[in-house]
Amino acid sequence: MGRARGDRGDRVIRLTGRDLALEDVRSVSRGGVKVALAASAKEGMQASRDLVESRVARGERVYGVTTGFGRLAEVVISPEERTLLQSNLIRSHAVGVGQPLSVSQVRAIMLLRANALARGVSGVRITVVERLLEMLERDWIPVVPSAGSVGASGDLAPLAHVALTLLGEGELWIEDERRPSGPVLAAAGADPLELRAKEGLALINGTQATTALGILALLQAEDALAALEAAGAMSLESLLGTPEAFRPEVSAVRPHPGQSSSATLQRRLLRDSEIRESHREGDPRIQDAYALRCIPQIHGAARQALEYVRGVLETEANSVTDNPLIFAEAGAVTSAGNFHAQVVSQALDFACIALADLAAVSERRIERLLNPDLSQGLPAFLARRAGLESGYMIAQVTACDLLAEMRVLAHPASVDSVPTSANQEDHISMGLTAARKLVRSVECFQYVVAVELAAAAQGLEYRRPLRAGVGVEGAHTAVREALSPLEGDRSLAAELEGLRHLVDQGRFRADVIDPHYRAEP
Repeated sequence: MGRARGDRGDRVIRLTGRDLALEDVRSVSRGGVKVALAASAKEGMQASRDLVESRVARGERVYGVTTGFGRLAEVVISPEERTLLQSNLIRSHAVGVGQPLSVSQVRAIMLLRANALARGVSGVRITVVERLLEMLERDWIPVVPSAGSVGASGDLAPLAHVALTLLGEGELWIEDERRPSGPVLAAAGADPLELRAKEGLALINGTQATTALGILALLQAEDALAALEAAGAMSLESLLGTPEAFRPEVSAVRPHPGQSSSATLQRRLLRDSEIRESHREGDPRIQDAYALRCIPQIHGAARQALEYVRGVLETEANSVTDNPLIFAEAGAVTSAGNFHAQVVSQALDFACIALADLAAVSERRIERLLNPDLSQGLPAFLARRAGLESGYMIAQVTACDLLAEMRVLAHPASVDSVPTSANQEDHISMGLTAARKLVRSVECFQYVVAVELAAAAQGLEYRRPLRAGVGVEGAHTAVREALSPLEGDRSLAAELEGLRHLVDQGRFRADVIDPHYRAEP
């Protein structure tokens, strides 16, 4: 992606509609990154706008431009009412309900909508996108309810709440306060935007709410999976497991890329382990339980699932998903179905399934750490004085509660089509439902990972003075930033919250926990 530096050294992302990276979406969602239109994007946008205006001038029937919407597409709109048609569309579709999306989620939505319009196939004026980007820069973030989209004809309600603020209506987040958009614009000397032909439809007809939530959740899931790899390796060390099952020859004869990646990472985390050397000879166990021995196979399956999801979201982030599409070079205005979010919805459901299975294997490792019949000599529940103290007993219960919720969230939303719009929209994707499920599933998963990290780190305390593998020791150090060793019963709630925050911040990526991270031991 083309990038430049602003006058104050600020990073600038220039939108082309073609090459926005998922990490750029996260950066913009967090604020502090300037976004602008690339010159090439402006040229394409102007060409498509010219085609829209020429069709309108000739009086041609164009869906959503000179006609009504959905089932009302046969209704012809008179020239003097076409501007009102676009603003009425925004007002009538802003019917979302429920808790508002977070500011970071809405910032991501605004960026993705601007990027889609920048592709130059939507027929809007350049000023429409520039107004969206100006709101991002000023940190005027629309209040967008979290429910109200079925992911067909796009995320109509959420995007309408964004567009409503361009008209001087709706509400904005201004320094953590909800304020009416009109007075905010007036105080800044900014006139409400008057939408012209096609522009209201172009602003709300797309998959950007589903995609934005999916992108931010996926990036969190990838960081949490990195933390789970560290937790799995730490659990294996605490349980005196063997890394023999992670040998490269094993993956070579079953060359799924996710399995190979996970096995390689496990070897790096476990290299130079004194704990391993302490029980290499004389250990009567031939093989470990599946939750330890099959880490590459289980974690690897999820790696491949999330990689698929990443590919879908990367494509969708740089796609045009409104209707009709304006192809200036071909001189064509085409009604189609790019707004249908089925491919995204299914991918996000797939991610929920993968995360639920990861949480399941994590919980089984937690059980082995806490159960004295399975833990290779660790005290019951990792308590210093078992019986008098409960140690990590209820932390596991918390993980089980979260796992149960994740299993419910793993039910796919993408199969639950419910026809809408007088049966014109007779198959829908439920994309935003899938996205909301994934957001919650990732949150639950982060907590489960935090519990395993905490329990595995406590297990290592009982193996001292022996040192674990270099990567595991790095992960142990990171855990101790948020949670101290358990010397007696105490409330762990606040510390687990802090540990979950470290997971969310990517503190357990291999390159972070091991400063000497290298390609292969």
